[in-house]
Amino acid sequence: MSAYLLNRVAQALFVLWAAFTVSFVLLQAMPGDAVLIKFQNPDLGLTAAQVAEIRASYAVDSPFVVQYVRTIGKFLTGDFGYSVQAGVPVGTLLAAHLPATLKLATLGFLLAGVLAILIAFVSSLTRFAWLRGALQSIPSLFISVPTFWLGIMLIQIFSFRLKLVPVINPAPWQELILPVMALAVPISAPLAQVLVRNIDDVMTRPFVVVARAKGATRFWVLWRHVAKNALLPTLTIAGVLFGELVAGAVVTETVFGLNGIGGLTERAVGSQDTAVLQAIVVISALAFVIINLVVDLLYPVLDPRLRTKAGVAA
Repeated sequence: MSAYLLNRVAQALFVLWAAFTVSFVLLQAMPGDAVLIKFQNPDLGLTAAQVAEIRASYAVDSPFVVQYVRTIGKFLTGDFGYSVQAGVPVGTLLAAHLPATLKLATLGFLLAGVLAILIAFVSSLTRFAWLRGALQSIPSLFISVPTFWLGIMLIQIFSFRLKLVPVINPAPWQELILPVMALAVPISAPLAQVLVRNIDDVMTRPFVVVARAKGATRFWVLWRHVAKNALLPTLTIAGVLFGELVAGAVVTETVFGLNGIGGLTERAVGSQDTAVLQAIVVISALAFVIINLVVDLLYPVLDPRLRTKAGVAA
């Protein structure tokens, strides 16, 4: 198990380094920079020498290698740099905007899990072929719906037509209802597809046939014997979907005007605030790596066969 753990941690560290390096190269390759966008403005009355002095103070004119080494060294100490546009440390911006995104992402993922389980279990329990086919076609519909379009439709239906959820001065819990729905629907689709396929596969196993032959009901077999075996492989896709969850949160926050990482990313892209963008990429990669590492470590705990394999490999 120690070798298994070290291998997974080493892979996680490599992914973090790769995410940092690739994003750093791409951000540095962009034409212009945040300093020029903000200070090379005729209305400010700054001379070329003054702008050059400001650029030197932010070290944006240093050689590429020097900037890379300095930046990665600061990131290792928890220093994400300074936002040119906001005029505050990037860590301060992240601390102000990250809680809203974490709340949205957590609620969205929980709702996506509930939707996926409902679709999979109801389609497996129903005796009507037409209803089963309809339920199993729902994930294909969900996954094909663009997040921004779904958000706009939810506002049109629930806010403007039905007037159930206010969009002007909503309560803290009300402003999350539609964004959570918009975020959960696309994420629930692949979860439901994988879960349905796993349930169908496990239902054909011999131990299920034996349980049914002993008189157990379909619901009892599904709950007591099939659920655990079908949910285990779904953990993998759940971890992978976190990347899509982050991307969906950015779009969702933009559509609904939420003050989270999505809005911060949108403003940073518009102003080419590379320090902010670099920090957001690394934080997103870190969260993705942690979740997938937890999933990898949960597998041997939930499946004894993998503990045996890991012990043999160690």
